[in-house]
Amino acid sequence: MKNIHPLLQPQKYRFMDQSNLGPSFSALQSFAIDDALSMSVGEGMSPTAARLWVHHNTVVLGIPDARLPYIKDGIDYLKTEGYQVIVRNSGGLAVVLDEGVLNLSFIFPDSKEVNIHDGYEAMVSFTQLLFEDLTDQIKAYEITRSYCPGTYDLSIGGQKFAGISQRRVKNGSAVQIYLDVTGSGAERARLLKQFYEIGKRGEETRFTYPVIDPKVMASLNELLGTRLSVSDVRDRILKKIYELSGEVTVDPLEGQEIEWFNKRLDQMIQRNEKALENLT
Repeated sequence: MKNIHPLLQPQKYRFMDQSNLGPSFSALQSFAIDDALSMSVGEGMSPTAARLWVHHNTVVLGIPDARLPYIKDGIDYLKTEGYQVIVRNSGGLAVVLDEGVLNLSFIFPDSKEVNIHDGYEAMVSFTQLLFEDLTDQIKAYEITRSYCPGTYDLSIGGQKFAGISQRRVKNGSAVQIYLDVTGSGAERARLLKQFYEIGKRGEETRFTYPVIDPKVMASLNELLGTRLSVSDVRDRILKKIYELSGEVTVDPLEGQEIEWFNKRLDQMIQRNEKALENLT
């Protein structure tokens, strides 16, 4: 295969599928799991990991979002629309997660030796490989009027369908991507457009929040004219990591990893409560 980033070719992958855990599975748990896996992979206790996750009707806010002048009104709006709201303790801004959005985390070792851009480039390369039979038009550049805009936004024809973030813990790094597979990218964008309009109300702010244009966002099915399901993309991912490594194990968290997970989850809950403590 061509254009394969070296990080994508470990001797073995550990695969964890948490895409079917249902509405009770919290995004806070996901971030704690990735932290625990980062510690495990960084310590050499686990091979490079690939984890899939889906969260139902959740808006994940970035730390800057919690500083919007009218953030309580913005969160109240999201709740009335049927979304639960959490604040993550890593970079980036608000994103929408629902049943049509598949999230993939790659947990790579040696974060202190690997340039941070390598993690992003690896995820871009993987996504292009994942859909190479359907399109060769996936590009990585900032879609400025999308939600959570960033240098490694993935788009087709100027319409964004995925965003990538990265979190480094100890000597491991979790590179996370959300893939809008089904549904309407524009509808998700309209939700956050309204959130920012309510939360900012035109006031001057120290931080620059995105001015969202729903037309610049779409799902893969909308862009490719396909009928992919989240489970279809899950199967593609599993097949691709087999091709890249030749060996895939399916192992849940265990032992020390569970201790790390519980500690990180407690920290995430406390930080989340602190970020939102004056808003409810």
